[in-house]
Amino acid sequence: MIASDVRTLKFFVNGKWEDSASQAHPVTNPSTGEVIAHVPFATAVEVDRVARAAHQAFLKWREVPVVERVQVMYRYKTLLEKYTDDVARVLATENGKVFDDARTEVKRAIQMVEVACGMPTLMMGDSLENVSRGIDSKTIRQPLGVCAGITPFNFPAMVPMWMFPFAIACGNSFILKPSEKVPMTPTRTAELLDDAGVPAGVYNVIHGGKASVDALIAHPLVRAISFVGSSPVAKYIYEESAKHGKRVQALGGAKNHLVVMPDADLDKSVEAIMSSAFGAAGERCLAGSVLVPVGGAAGPLLEKLVAAAKALEVGDSMKAGTGMGPLVTGEHRNKVAGYIEKGVAEGAKPLCDGRKAAAGSDGFFLGPTIFDHVTPAMSIAREEIFGPVLSVIRVKTLDDAIALVNSSEFGNTTSIFTGDGKSAREY
Repeated sequence: MIASDVRTLKFFVNGKWEDSASQAHPVTNPSTGEVIAHVPFATAVEVDRVARAAHQAFLKWREVPVVERVQVMYRYKTLLEKYTDDVARVLATENGKVFDDARTEVKRAIQMVEVACGMPTLMMGDSLENVSRGIDSKTIRQPLGVCAGITPFNFPAMVPMWMFPFAIACGNSFILKPSEKVPMTPTRTAELLDDAGVPAGVYNVIHGGKASVDALIAHPLVRAISFVGSSPVAKYIYEESAKHGKRVQALGGAKNHLVVMPDADLDKSVEAIMSSAFGAAGERCLAGSVLVPVGGAAGPLLEKLVAAAKALEVGDSMKAGTGMGPLVTGEHRNKVAGYIEKGVAEGAKPLCDGRKAAAGSDGFFLGPTIFDHVTPAMSIAREEIFGPVLSVIRVKTLDDAIALVNSSEFGNTTSIFTGDGKSAREY
């Protein structure tokens, strides 16, 4: 496909879809490598304009009763349910996760909107009479102003809806800066929110890279920043936003451990491990990326796991029967392949090598990769890879497994597979 044949996305500012004069960058279908859109990157001048529009909208929106504000969310929920498959197709095409997984993500996003519909109750304050002599105490919740969300490529429908439905229902206005790798899904969901009747300026979408983010962080009318992404960027956004006196939440990377005891049900364990390690091509902050077999669990577990990994169908995200789609970009695919090379160089034993899945394809594919005999000092054991790479670290006892998990500098989650309640409780 010739890049000039595809549309250039617009910004959604103050209730209108606007062109940008800034340079546009290509968006690719990771299953084919084709350019499917162009996305402009907002300049500081454009960020200033959207922030001012959002602030003016906030001054009116905050006065609207919360029971009226949530009516927008009720209508939005209905539209998302109606167009679930439409949004999922856009998501799978630009992100690369298989269609069923994309559809599940949209349903998770709808659940966030459902919760935001409960804001009349969730925003309730509290009071206490005579907290001290002659003093009553009362707590009320009021909106902040303009809030901004900076969201990642791996969940372009769900993660933004961790943020803006709640901010809007609480009486704030919102600016979304989604990942420039997947701008089409946020564009489609913004179209639906516009159809739901959100007032002009209450919800806005711009696109861009670091310069756009820095402009949001520095803008005095932006009162709060929410971010999900890599740990280095999370640290940067947290520190810079704090310097500018903003409220900020910044969620970073992960390295999640899956501990398997000798008494675990192997078939159920393998099914869960496959989903955790290789679902969405491992591009999830909750992906299980370190497998920790305890005692004699390793042999039979790995035999079943490797067989399942080799049988997983890797291919076009929209093709029926595909078990795992591509990684989001060629650059990211190469980065993950570099970790596989590191694992081999560091002495880990590859039980299956996902690099073979990329042969002869224009898409950004890697198959499941499983390394055995990984040590805690290796890069593949310590660093977030964000791809379909599973490192196996064998340990002798449950205490060894717990010590290994606790030695990691990362969260987010950890799991144990066991039939024994005592082991589960200790873990």
